Amino acid sequence: MNTMSYKGYQAIVAYDEDAEIFHGEVVNLRDVITFQGKSVKELKKAFADSVEDYIDFCAQRGEAPEKPFSGQFVVRVDPPIHRAVATAAKQAGMSLNKWVAVTLERAAAQ
Repeated sequence: MNTMSYKGYQAIVAYDEDAEIFHGEVVNLRDVITFQGKSVKELKKAFADSVEDYIDFCAQRGEAPEKPFSGQFVVRVDPPIHRAVATAAKQAGMSLNKWVAVTLERAAAQ
């Protein structure tokens, strides 16, 4: 599977050989946004159109469109790991949130 992005929304795309069509779905949302096209050009346009339609639909309903990532997530770890990372954060002079963010950023850059 491949990915595409438009205005911060990410989608996974695939090719259906039997139907001879590309199809995609925006990921990391509770709402469902899908699109399809017979060529890459059509697929890109359909993706952009679907995101724009979603944003317009939300506006018509007076709702803010769901954002793909809020910047917050919950991580559950065993207590010994929690203790170890809290200690590492303290030793680094950072809050636990800041230490985790810095550590994740470094890991993602590798």
